[in-house]
Amino acid sequence: MTPRGGTELQLEFLHKYVDQSLLDNFQICTSIPGKIPLDPNKINILWQKNSYDQANLTEWFKNKENHHKYDWYVFNSHWNYEQFRFFYDLPTHKCIVIKNGIPKLKLKENFYKEGDPIKLIFHPTPWRGLNVLLAAMQKVTNPLITCDVYSSCEVYGKQFKEANDKQWEGLYEQAKKLPNVNYIGYKPNEYILENLHKYDAFVYPNIWEETFCISALESLAVGLFTVLTDNGALYETGAEFPTYIPMEKDYVKLANQTAGVINSLPDQLKQEGCKIHLKFQQKYFNHFYSWDRTSFNWINFLKGALSARSK
Repeated sequence: MTPRGGTELQLEFLHKYVDQSLLDNFQICTSIPGKIPLDPNKINILWQKNSYDQANLTEWFKNKENHHKYDWYVFNSHWNYEQFRFFYDLPTHKCIVIKNGIPKLKLKENFYKEGDPIKLIFHPTPWRGLNVLLAAMQKVTNPLITCDVYSSCEVYGKQFKEANDKQWEGLYEQAKKLPNVNYIGYKPNEYILENLHKYDAFVYPNIWEETFCISALESLAVGLFTVLTDNGALYETGAEFPTYIPMEKDYVKLANQTAGVINSLPDQLKQEGCKIHLKFQQKYFNHFYSWDRTSFNWINFLKGALSARSK
């Protein structure tokens, strides 16, 4: 199985929503410089989705002589762009931010009513805060609150899973044993999107600096009550809509804070104002982050880059 993480899915959408005859003028490399060879006959773009501090990037970007090798750098968030600009002094005239997008999703229509069970979902990779979530779920006392966990390394392919999943097996086993957690394991993105509207909340006590967060974006667009830490670009992705937990390096404290939010969900979700909030949230994210709009931004950028090259 080939990797189908956020980077791969966004590249698939780019080719689906943007005319191939336009894309043929460009060589687009994702995140790791040189992963796809530079093409002297095309406009070379580095579509940067990885963080500034990742080991497979830092040496290349520290060498300013490399900066001229790409004609353009496209960043998936302003937060990500600012890190590269600050730490590596990238030539700003070559940089642009085009955020990630989402396809048409099945939206949540049946919102929580007092007394209903509350279903949480966690489907990011395990190193992004699964340990904190499981610790939090041990402090959740309401028997009507359960969490389905799809977390796995398999999203990046079988080979990556075989090389990395063992170090997280303890967390998977813990998830299987907790009475209010259902460990399901890997499901492809299509399955998650088909079923996301059946959940009530996406709880993501992330401890990893995201450069964006497609999982959060999808949950917000579907209409789930969303709980995030304010780590990395998460606050940019979520804007004013999620409940934010301040990032805390003490994971016990972070788990306690997360549990507090989860335990408060019945009181929050039953409010009429919460339903109004979630419906507005659906409209906001489906308007600003649909791939119909994202493709428009890409098309304008690519045509402008072609025009600039011809002058």
